[in-house]
Amino acid sequence: MDAKSRLEERAGEFLIRPMQPEDIPAVMEIDRESFPNPWPENTYLYELRENRMSHLLVIQPRESPQLVGVAGYWLVVDEAHISTFAIHPDWRGRGAGAVLLDGILHQAAGLGAGSAMLEVRAGNLAAQALYRKFGFQTVGCRKGYYKDNGEDALLMTAERLSEYETALTRKDQK
Repeated sequence: MDAKSRLEERAGEFLIRPMQPEDIPAVMEIDRESFPNPWPENTYLYELRENRMSHLLVIQPRESPQLVGVAGYWLVVDEAHISTFAIHPDWRGRGAGAVLLDGILHQAAGLGAGSAMLEVRAGNLAAQALYRKFGFQTVGCRKGYYKDNGEDALLMTAERLSEYETALTRKDQK
């Protein structure tokens, strides 16, 4: 089974939807489990209610109301800047991250994004591997970016966003 077919199969197991204010407690729990410095509630409220560039999505199993991940991006002209991406530790490695990343990239491309960019901890090899599967490449480094421990952030971008699925399928066929 190729990578695109595996992704489509996994997508059927999950529901992705826009985040709502009532999701904030569950999203904050995912953040606390995922980040040393999680976003506070007022940041999520601002992103949901006031930031016109912000798009926040959540993912849950189709058979459960439990949220298992959150992703957000800012659409700036024609670039999607991924602002947050987290999967609850209990759900990592089960396909939710790939389905959620696929969902936000599809949405961003549909809104006119031609590229996407993000920062990721230099030590977060699992996240980097996921991003590479979707065509992201490391293009730079922000030294000492993370204030909690001074870790570097790798800058990763994906160009030709509308073509990322084709690139993913081609990689799997090599």
